[in-house]
Amino acid sequence: AFSATLYSYLPRVKTGMQILGAAYMLYLAWKVWKSSADLHTDGGKEASFISGMILQFANPKIYIYAITAMSLYILPVCHSLQGLTGFTILLSLIGASGSFVWALFGAAFCKFFSKHTRLVNTVMAILLVYCAASLFHNG
Repeated sequence: AFSATLYSYLPRVKTGMQILGAAYMLYLAWKVWKSSADLHTDGGKEASFISGMILQFANPKIYIYAITAMSLYILPVCHSLQGLTGFTILLSLIGASGSFVWALFGAAFCKFFSKHTRLVNTVMAILLVYCAASLFHNG
């Protein structure tokens, strides 16, 4: 229901959401770039795969993924309750697998990122600036 409502209002809120999204990404880029190269974890423990996987369920990107997929790809062509239910289950499975892979790679690359924090932070900040600018590209 939320996706259907958002889809009907999308043209009206698009510009405001682009500006807010770009501003937030630029803020994140600044924070990532300025963050310390010293990584401190609670109690000296490294982040585990399980904690990374659990954290993904509090990640707003999961919800934005679902809203975007429903609003742009599914609602324009599918109108039956059974079809929407099937797509909801499919999107949930795809989202969960993405979270699983994300947490797995995060655990696998943790030591590499710790050793090269300044380089990783710089690359991530540049990519965030690029993403913010690409929100306004119409092509």
